[in-house]
Amino acid sequence: MYGPDCTMPDNFAAIALARAYGETLALREFALGIEGLQRFVQGEPLRRVHECVFGVLALESEPVDPRL
Repeated sequence: MYGPDCTMPDNFAAIALARAYGETLALREFALGIEGLQRFVQGEPLRRVHECVFGVLALESEPVDPRL
């Protein structure tokens, strides 16, 4: 993907899509991590904290296009 032809329109679009997908996924994982920390600090039951942890794990296991 990052070769001499990376500026060709089709390749450039794929690179832009890959970066956008990675950023949104990272933001969702970060938000769930913050939510889990807030729940823990507020003394909520561990099952509520684990909901966030398992949410992050589920996001990481989403099928990702191998071209990315």
